[in-house]
Amino acid sequence: MKALVLIDIQNDFLPGGALAVPDGDAIIPVVNQIQECFDLVVATQDWHPQEHKSFASSHPGTKVFETIQLNGLSQVLWPDHCLQGSYGAALSDAVTWLKTEAIFRKGTDLEIDSYSGFYDNGHLKSTGLGNYLRGKGIKEVYVAGLAADYCVFYTAKDALAEGFSTILIHDATRAISNEGFRKAKLELSKMGGKIIRSDDLRGSNT
Repeated sequence: MKALVLIDIQNDFLPGGALAVPDGDAIIPVVNQIQECFDLVVATQDWHPQEHKSFASSHPGTKVFETIQLNGLSQVLWPDHCLQGSYGAALSDAVTWLKTEAIFRKGTDLEIDSYSGFYDNGHLKSTGLGNYLRGKGIKEVYVAGLAADYCVFYTAKDALAEGFSTILIHDATRAISNEGFRKAKLELSKMGGKIIRSDDLRGSNT
């Protein structure tokens, strides 16, 4: 049983958004085309409260994209994004969501960021995604979405740690930093993850 996890395809991460991923909208046709290949489709959604501690605006004297220590963890300071209930936090209308059975919200704790769809960055609390997938009989997890070097990467790492065969769909994700994505792919491969293109997926008639 195979699941597709669509990660944070939200307005703020798309062109014109508060934290737009370069060329992020290019993944949408791919994401829409491949969903039929999977037994299950779920999504994650960044869902931050006002004044979230990952925002540069919450730390006077700091700059956007500066890195600080936050509760013992390295934290990139982001522009305010994906505020609960805002247009920027909404899932993109350009994506077909009809097959999506569940949405897992993350980044809801004011004090800690959550890149992964499975856990916050300190692995203090689970979103419930792992148990949900196991309850559905899923063995293989395919990841796609935004951004490749952050939320997609951390979700894939946690999927591997949770015991799922994990595959990143290369052309169904885009990165904030190409160098960061290169390092992420190398680390995932070393951990036992696979990297494919959507044509490989459809070509295998899965």
